[in-house]
Amino acid sequence: MKPLTELIEPQNRKHLESHFLKLQPDTPAVWGKMTSQQMVEHLIDQVQYTNGKNEPFCEVPEKEANKAKQINIYTDIEIPRNVVFGTPQEQLIYPDLPSAIQRLLAELDDFDQYFAKPGRTAIHGGFGPLNYKEWLIWHSKHFFHHLKQFGLI
Repeated sequence: MKPLTELIEPQNRKHLESHFLKLQPDTPAVWGKMTSQQMVEHLIDQVQYTNGKNEPFCEVPEKEANKAKQINIYTDIEIPRNVVFGTPQEQLIYPDLPSAIQRLLAELDDFDQYFAKPGRTAIHGGFGPLNYKEWLIWHSKHFFHHLKQFGLI
């Protein structure tokens, strides 16, 4: 099996878009409580922490963040099923799933632009500061996790 980071590459927008376009509003989750649109809107929110639109902060001490970063970024460990960091947002922001998918792709373009400035980092809530390459790895794992959650991989 290829490493997770090669299965879903956020920088390969056409490949990523092809996976999301398989998603339908009524596609059931294999696990978890999110609807397909809630999942896409969750990803939009998370990407906005990496493109300068949401204000990120680290929620754990630096030593703990560094340890988590080493495990979650620099190994092939997958995000486990049913990890819950709160309840899914019930009120949808976008009028429909295709609009949300297009917004997600636009947010990823903004992510690339944000990191066009050399040396830039963005804070991950559990891992601390990540550079562009590290964010690509994490976004790959996160997207893989949710595409798998909806049976798209």
